[in-house]
Amino acid sequence: MEYRSVSDVLKETYGQKIYRLSLQSGCSCPNRDGTLGTGGCTFCSNGGSGEFASPLLPVEEQIRLAKQRVDQKIPSSIPAEKRLYIAYFQSYTNTYGDVKRLRSLYQETIRRPEICILSVGTRPDCLGSDQIRMLRELNRVKPVWVELGLQTASDQTAQRIHRGYALKVFDDAYRRLKEAGLTVIVHVILGLPDENEADMLQTVRHVSDLFWHYQVGCSEGIRTDGIKLQLLHVLRGTQLAREYQEKPFHILTLEEYCRIVISCLKLLPKGMVIHRLTGDGPKALLIAPLWSADKKKVLNTLNAAIRNTDRE
Repeated sequence: MEYRSVSDVLKETYGQKIYRLSLQSGCSCPNRDGTLGTGGCTFCSNGGSGEFASPLLPVEEQIRLAKQRVDQKIPSSIPAEKRLYIAYFQSYTNTYGDVKRLRSLYQETIRRPEICILSVGTRPDCLGSDQIRMLRELNRVKPVWVELGLQTASDQTAQRIHRGYALKVFDDAYRRLKEAGLTVIVHVILGLPDENEADMLQTVRHVSDLFWHYQVGCSEGIRTDGIKLQLLHVLRGTQLAREYQEKPFHILTLEEYCRIVISCLKLLPKGMVIHRLTGDGPKALLIAPLWSADKKKVLNTLNAAIRNTDRE
């Protein structure tokens, strides 16, 4: 089964593997500060899905610390001065706050020669005209990816997980981002409570339909519009963990997850870039599924399942 992985696309474009630096912008989230709610989405940890991000320090120091972590993975054959990175502002909602401050922060980040892409994680209800104008301006300097949390296309499930916005809000934000010439990467969670395989595949179909409808691509740079498939992790300290302990719901097995991922890949357009097939949950916080803590095994099993599909 062939698919376009982000790793392959970036290697083709830059001639080497590109590594992510997980950073913080200092933003909060309307689903945490009382604007929409105070607990966040039920699956979201206190770190705002950014447990692997650098501490909230001046961005120059964050980048230095993040590079220290990822440089251990980079082959010594690539000299330090030739290494390239994605600046990924991951924690919480990184377009939620003072636009002037955020513009200054992101401009400072992409001025650095080793940063080749700016990636900004956010919510569709935090993308007003000022925020999109800022992102469009930054995109003229270096490629900007907007990582947009959808999780599910079901408004019923969205209410169940306290997402805080309806599907039509997501669709409108996606449209406005594409009209501004920005790359959009949609986050989808597989295995949400009360969702069956048909529900998960319907979410993927919805993302596929949006991709086909807005085939305008980026105004500049490479085409990397795509999707991140994420396994649901039940993490300590979350509302979801409390619900799971009080009334356990079904957690996908590794075999189920592999089968569903393959079904998702079959539905996705060939031009869409796959930015993730699974994800990491912090081991210190992970309650379920425990099998996901062995990332090497998960990836090996998943890749073997995909290869076996090719032989069928």
